[in-house]
Amino acid sequence: MQNRTLAIVITVVTALACGCASIFSCVWGFLIASGTPIDVTSNGVTTPQTVSPTIGYALLCLTVLMILVSAAVGFFTLRQKPVVDALNTAPVVTDDLPPSV
Repeated sequence: MQNRTLAIVITVVTALACGCASIFSCVWGFLIASGTPIDVTSNGVTTPQTVSPTIGYALLCLTVLMILVSAAVGFFTLRQKPVVDALNTAPVVTDDLPPSV
């Protein structure tokens, strides 16, 4: 029971961390890739600057990766593992006997 609870907590924390970061990187990636100027203030002087669209595309790819990580953690921690049926399995023979004819 404790392992299942820990798995759920890890899934929720990973989903929140990757989800929030992916939303943030998606918004900035879209703004940078579209060439939207960003206002930069230095010593009280504000100037609009643009960033290379390659950085925007990289942020969009990072967004997809973070969403996939969140989904994979949820899948692998919350999936039902197959139950091994001890009654229907063949016994394992460890003797060194030759096969019978």
